Amino acid sequence: MFTPKDWLDRLFQIGIIVKGLNGLAELVGGLLLLSATPGSIRHLVVVLTQGERSEEPDDIVARYLLHTANGLTGSAVVFGAVYLLLHGAVKVVLVIALLLNKLWAYPCMIVVLLIFIGYQLYRIALNPSAGLIALTVFDVLIVLLTWREYRRQRRIPEDPASATSRSPKVVER
Repeated sequence: MFTPKDWLDRLFQIGIIVKGLNGLAELVGGLLLLSATPGSIRHLVVVLTQGERSEEPDDIVARYLLHTANGLTGSAVVFGAVYLLLHGAVKVVLVIALLLNKLWAYPCMIVVLLIFIGYQLYRIALNPSAGLIALTVFDVLIVLLTWREYRRQRRIPEDPASATSRSPKVVER
């Protein structure tokens, strides 16, 4: 198991746990979408935004949600469900592997997050939002912490009992 040694390790651990929880939420959201129809989603959005719309008819968030829900098709719902399921599953598997200290998971997590960051930057260029910018900054931080931890893990001997009899191995890049 991964055990933090300093505050950056603790930050890394918290960050990947947050990524794992986000992945679980995406899995749940994907499963819920698989059971939803565009009509049921529109109805849910209408019900959820009704109070806000009665207080402030021009509420930007409520209008955006209603506009998005009205534009949904069956294929869009299926695409969203599959996207969330795949996205969530990849994150959950990688987070579990990182917490179990599997060396292969570090570069995999970095590559996956860099792909997500690239897509997020594309989306930011098209339609900037504070939430997406914050998510991208968080992902960049996790990439940097994962890279740091990967470099440290490569230098730790695989057999703890033999660590006292020899110096830690250093793997060439």
